[in-house]
Amino acid sequence: MSQTTDHALERTVFFSDAVFAIAITLLVIEVHVPHVERAGGDMAFWYALGHLMPNLVGFFVSFSVIGAFWMGHHRAFSLASRYSPRILGWNLTLLGAIAFMPFLTAFMAEYAGARVPASLYWGWMLVTALLNLRVNTIAVGPDMRGPDTTPDDVRYIRGRGLSTICASIVALAIAQFAPFFGPLGMLTLPVFRRVFCRPGAASIATSPAG
Repeated sequence: MSQTTDHALERTVFFSDAVFAIAITLLVIEVHVPHVERAGGDMAFWYALGHLMPNLVGFFVSFSVIGAFWMGHHRAFSLASRYSPRILGWNLTLLGAIAFMPFLTAFMAEYAGARVPASLYWGWMLVTALLNLRVNTIAVGPDMRGPDTTPDDVRYIRGRGLSTICASIVALAIAQFAPFFGPLGMLTLPVFRRVFCRPGAASIATSPAG
């Protein structure tokens, strides 16, 4: 982060990082150690782990999702050097959405293959992606961005946000017909990034903030 970053912005970033870290850690709490009768032999352990597969899938998917949101948040705020009061409410709302994701992850894993839990999860993902775009757009907007931030940097940050929104819509659509395969929608993320992020890819890749 720039040396000209003010104290209020630093506190916002530190608080945000803490919420992301707690949310991503809480995901593993819902992956409970299975009870296995020792007399059942080795296969009993593998069978018990097999029953945990929905929880494990939910953990890795949500870990990747929250991690991706944090990476985007980190990139955007690394390009900011000034605090703006406009960011506070939007950032808190985004963090609230992130903090709620462990519950929805557990709900979807508990009822794997059910349409309602999957729809709630991916619908919430879409809401979070919209909030993420709003927060990151403000962070790289004229009120907050540092003097070294280029137009390509701004386009790249916005492109990442738009890509996540589009991938969330695809995942939500898939969940309506095949709820268990909703995560496959996120595989479209690289495709959307090629569309939305192409102008700024080289700039971000070579900058210290990237």
